[in-house]
Amino acid sequence: MFKTIPYVSEKVWGYENWIVSTHKVGQSKRADDNKSLPEIIGEDYPLLIKLIQANETLSVQVHPEDDYAAKVENTYGKTECWYILDAKPDATLVCGLNKDYTREELSAAIENNTLDNCLKYVPVEKGDFVFIPAGTVHAIQGGLRILEIQQPSDITYRLYDWGRPREIHIEKGLDVTKAFAPEPEKPFSKDFSCNYFSLLQQDIKSSGEKISLVPENKSSPAYQTGFVSLFVLSGSGKLFSKTENKEIDIKPEDTIIVKTNEEIVVNLDSDCKNLSLMKIF
Repeated sequence: MFKTIPYVSEKVWGYENWIVSTHKVGQSKRADDNKSLPEIIGEDYPLLIKLIQANETLSVQVHPEDDYAAKVENTYGKTECWYILDAKPDATLVCGLNKDYTREELSAAIENNTLDNCLKYVPVEKGDFVFIPAGTVHAIQGGLRILEIQQPSDITYRLYDWGRPREIHIEKGLDVTKAFAPEPEKPFSKDFSCNYFSLLQQDIKSSGEKISLVPENKSSPAYQTGFVSLFVLSGSGKLFSKTENKEIDIKPEDTIIVKTNEEIVVNLDSDCKNLSLMKIF
């Protein structure tokens, strides 16, 4: 059981903390000895988990599915999901297109700087959840803090970047664009699973409660590695591993990695009435 130190990636729109990463672009570390995560949980951990602070709007982008990514980029595809940690009033996300468009129509809209008219905007607030399958046109808007869970890929095709002088990838982006338009769960149902990852939120209301480290979907790739990531959504206290006879302090936005066979209990701080964890398998 250990906390992670993130790899920090500064962006023109804010920053990303890669809180669980074995990716070659940036690797998180174990807090107690500064070892890189690949040394501990292996180089091929099947998830990349980020904390995203979007002060301004990200590019309008799309990610490839596995087959296209393997053929064209020699890497994984990128299906992801977002849990909204915080949101300014009236915050929105781009989640897909507002209707079906042909490739030619989208290409013309990008060329004419009118792609904004094709996008589907959805309001979001703290506690909402959005699943973004590969192929979904999307953009995180400014004023949002997000927990992102994704496949371990850094492939992004920008379709439009609001006038910023960064590279865009029109042809590849249009190759992989699908007519997906996800709707947020408002609020999160506390349980989600797909082929790539599983999430389960657990609320701890009293000291001594045990953390369940077994997902409903036991075939989840990350669970199969023998490790579970715990992200503290709210509250403070201590995690105690009966297996290791080890205790660590926890607070909001800490990330802790534990083995699936550990027995972990939570002891709340005296002024904490509820502690909420997102378990990521």
